[in-house]
Amino acid sequence: MTKHSKNNTASSVFSYSEYKRLDYGTKRQRLGNESMRRFDACSLCLQRAREPLACPSGHLFCKECIYTDLLQQRSDIKRHKSILASIQKQEEEERTAALAAARERVLKDFERGQLNVGKSLKEKADAAKGASASDAAEPRGVKRKFEFDSSVVDEQMRIAEEAALRKIEREQAEARKAKLPDFWLPSLMPDAAPTKEKEKDAQMKTMCRIGEPAHPLAMKNLIPVSFTPDGSSSSTSNGNGTGEEGAMCPSCKKALSNNTFMFLMAPCSHVICKTCTDTLVKPAMQCVQCDKTLKEKDLIEMKREGTGFAGGGLAEAKKKGVAFQG
Repeated sequence: MTKHSKNNTASSVFSYSEYKRLDYGTKRQRLGNESMRRFDACSLCLQRAREPLACPSGHLFCKECIYTDLLQQRSDIKRHKSILASIQKQEEEERTAALAAARERVLKDFERGQLNVGKSLKEKADAAKGASASDAAEPRGVKRKFEFDSSVVDEQMRIAEEAALRKIEREQAEARKAKLPDFWLPSLMPDAAPTKEKEKDAQMKTMCRIGEPAHPLAMKNLIPVSFTPDGSSSSTSNGNGTGEEGAMCPSCKKALSNNTFMFLMAPCSHVICKTCTDTLVKPAMQCVQCDKTLKEKDLIEMKREGTGFAGGGLAEAKKKGVAFQG
């Protein structure tokens, strides 16, 4: 293809060369073995695990990496709790101030009604008629007793305060509606301060971030992992070609790799391939290396990534860009 044909942009459709130079749309690329994490690599730093630990779901970590991550999560949780406590305290103060304002409004309304509003002539006449009727009904010389019920007064006061509080909230909402957020005026910019809903949605437990979905994880639940070295410093079965010492199954002496299913014996920390686990470990419920008694929950399948091939797990990466707009 000539240079002129590659740079011809007057066509109604993109050429293959022009499409490759664009950075929009969905890009797909198949991942190979070099893009996969090794079976004995840390899920956080992606390097070979130092003092390896595993979570109850089978994810492998370096001791330093997972401890650092869990401690960071604890500090974040502590910070979220302090922010939530401050928000609750602020809400309590605002509620107290609003209630005081409502009480003040009720008292002002009461005083205004006592000073400015008098009874009409008809109401006075009705009151006089009622008083004469009551006097005629009751015998003379008997005093009427006035009974004061504090609970009724408190209930009426509470109802009046709630009504005044709702009125104040409506007035504040109308005042906020008149002031829409504006990015150009510093006084009207939207507030990005933490809210109670955001802080409640934040996680309040340390989690294993590798799982999908993430699951709770504590330091006491971490399990040590002990790989059996195969004794060859130039092992090619691990697929990295770095000359690092590989690992093998202690029973069948098969080299472990990304295309090998393996199980962790939680009480003794030994790693055994799936074939030996199914044929030797599960029937006797004992570790084939140390003869330690096991339970069904002690057999943890180690999580691993694919190999880049169909037999070991095909992986494909996708990148989504902004759609082209002319």
